[in-house]
Amino acid sequence: MHEHGMMTICFIVIAVDFSHEYENLAFEKSTWQSTIYDPTVGSEKAVDGFKSDFSYSGKQCSISKDNKKTATWWVDLGRILSINNIVIYYRTDGNTWNASNYYTGRFLGFFIYVSNTTDRHVGHICFHDTYYTRSTIPPIVNISCPIHGRYVIYYNERLPDIHYPSEYSADAYIELCEVEVYGCSMPRRYGPDCSLPCPLNCKEYCHMQTGICFECKPGKKGAFCEQDCDGRTYGLGCRLLCGNCFNSKQCHHVNGSCFDGCDAGYKGPLCKTEKLFLAHYNY
Repeated sequence: MHEHGMMTICFIVIAVDFSHEYENLAFEKSTWQSTIYDPTVGSEKAVDGFKSDFSYSGKQCSISKDNKKTATWWVDLGRILSINNIVIYYRTDGNTWNASNYYTGRFLGFFIYVSNTTDRHVGHICFHDTYYTRSTIPPIVNISCPIHGRYVIYYNERLPDIHYPSEYSADAYIELCEVEVYGCSMPRRYGPDCSLPCPLNCKEYCHMQTGICFECKPGKKGAFCEQDCDGRTYGLGCRLLCGNCFNSKQCHHVNGSCFDGCDAGYKGPLCKTEKLFLAHYNY
């Protein structure tokens, strides 16, 4: 398989019990998919809230065309939001879900991305199936993905230059009867009921379950961005080094300015510019 440059960051489970703690952010949102098998049954069927019939005849599933080597579907959440988990209901056609069910092989090998654009390559891989078989893959999967993003992207492939396990289908398909994306509809919130604000000094978003900041505002550090930069560092991520402040003191943790001026031989607000000394000669 490929895509080895990106890391699978989340864990997949079968149970869906805790999803009710968050709002389904995908419900009736805008969707798109690479091909449509039946023009009367579009990509929006995967977010319409109907999931009582997992067959083609039930008209509740989003289904792609045959004989395709890649298949892509995405939902636009409308803006960047904090996501907790993603639940996928796959097409079973009403038959027992086991190795003899034809559709299990079509589900194998799928990817789930969360991205701020429709380009999956610039997003995060929440899950890539590399170990399920037709006997073990569940028809309903719950993918834990505590991250923030705007687009949730389902992708599968059967590329001609890749060797796939024998149980995989020959072609790639979208057969999604429902995709639910659970999280907080209000930005910068976390906790089981989205009632807690992210720490004040988080640059933007925090972890949905713990409140730990993904990144701090300039001048701050720590899991909850509660500490000022120190050790003669400043700025975003405390990655910038202070200049030549007087007596090697700590500079301003945000902008790097020196409180008490510069050491001898340096000038400027950051004390990073060397002074020029002109020699005087007596003739």
